Amino acid sequence: MSRFVRASKYRHVFGQAAKKEHGYDNVKVSGSAWDTNLVSASGRYISVNWNASGGGAFAILPLPSPFAAVPNFPHKLPDVIPLARSHTAPVLDTDWSPHNDSIVASGGEDGKVMIWKVESSAFEDWGQDHWVPEDFDPVARIDASPRKIGQVLFHPTASNVLASASSEHTVKLWDLADTDRPRSVLTGHSDTIQCLAFNPTGTLMATTCRDKKLRLFDPRVGSEAVRITEAHGGIKGARVVWMGDLDKIATTGFSKMSDRQVSIWEAGGLGSVKTITIDQSAGVVMPFWSDNGILFLAGKGDGNIRYYEYESDSLFALAEHKSPDPQRGICFLPRRALNVSDCEIARAYKVSGSSVEPIAFIVPRKADSFQSDIYPAAASSESSLSASEFFAGKTAPLKLVSLENGAVFNGAQSTFTPSAPAPAPTHVPAPTAFSAPPPVTKAVTMPTHVPQTPVRSESAPVPQLASPISESPVILTPPTQVDDEGKTTVLEAEVDRLNSELRAAREKIRNMELQVEGLKANARKAAQALMEA
Repeated sequence: MSRFVRASKYRHVFGQAAKKEHGYDNVKVSGSAWDTNLVSASGRYISVNWNASGGGAFAILPLPSPFAAVPNFPHKLPDVIPLARSHTAPVLDTDWSPHNDSIVASGGEDGKVMIWKVESSAFEDWGQDHWVPEDFDPVARIDASPRKIGQVLFHPTASNVLASASSEHTVKLWDLADTDRPRSVLTGHSDTIQCLAFNPTGTLMATTCRDKKLRLFDPRVGSEAVRITEAHGGIKGARVVWMGDLDKIATTGFSKMSDRQVSIWEAGGLGSVKTITIDQSAGVVMPFWSDNGILFLAGKGDGNIRYYEYESDSLFALAEHKSPDPQRGICFLPRRALNVSDCEIARAYKVSGSSVEPIAFIVPRKADSFQSDIYPAAASSESSLSASEFFAGKTAPLKLVSLENGAVFNGAQSTFTPSAPAPAPTHVPAPTAFSAPPPVTKAVTMPTHVPQTPVRSESAPVPQLASPISESPVILTPPTQVDDEGKTTVLEAEVDRLNSELRAAREKIRNMELQVEGLKANARKAAQALMEA
């Protein structure tokens, strides 16, 4: 046994469960067997899939804190409360916008995706004698699929971009300013999609599927996956999460012998870095990544939450938060909303039985000042791109916020830039303009620029069409002069041809970049092996 203990500032992190009166009781959690987390949190509210008759519903509640009760709000919820009820079948998943703590999306068995905006006035006088509950109304409805919507997920850097996964075995990306059609459709899954996750800049998406495969997509290059690999051998629920800006992916799943596993993958070539067997329990393991370099694992039906520190391609067990109450679902709070004065580095919201319980993960320190070494910058609520810029191929780093003083700044640019064109001066918008002589007097604007109003703050209006953005259009000029009707036909054909060539070029760039990343990963492993030898 080694006499040396690995140095880590997170070695003594512990989970502190809230007092009963600081959470919520009398919560009527949905009885649906669909595998989702059941609960989701923003910096101000939480949503819980609800067991409602006559259709589908979920509850929206003020965010509880493990350190204090919610002011002027009952701990034990009334039997009848306001719900988001517009779905005609059970709600399967919800997700809060990372750019507006009052915007939440929901997906249900009715094939609909709905967008909701929460007003703070909705929670005035709850439970008082004269109080009359009024249900929430959606601000947008999307006919996303003729079959059930199993997952919804907001884009991390582009405002008003939402992904939905359906039982048609497809993932669709939507611009919430124009929901008549999806802007991208990702195909190739042969069975139920179990989980999806964006990388920190939103240029790539990883999915797990019941066909036991892990897929990597570039949503703006094409509909097919750019990388596919065999993941966990069992067909039971597999989950995926990006490990921050490390260009690595963590998955949880089951082996062929039903052992619960966690695996780490290189994002470049989807090469396996490490697989660890956890135990032989039956509950699906829900993974959550913290930018402190900690991976949290919470199994459905378990009373404990494990957490590991990632370092040098290895996962080092830190400790466990243990509880006698098994969890049905769990989510984590955005890091920008943590209580830094109590050295809280992560916060979970656990659904068990008929309660929602906040759990604070704390580094025990006596100092009263801000502990900068345990608080890397967190993802900001400011978006980096508009939806039209994202779908036009532009990339931008995630905006970060200092947890010490609230200063917002740009993070590091992603290693992956699959949708970026060949190097060009920074003042030229992507994609670059094409032109062919002779010129004509009438220009055509690429249809990828869709007018919209990004949702940037709580006071911002609900997503809706607005005036066109002031971005320079892409100008296409046909090779010949013809009459008006013929000119339109030639221009449309030229647009289609150039769009096809652009997609093909981006896909080639994407594959080359992934190959380079794979070679770099292999070189790093070889160098490390030589050093260890």
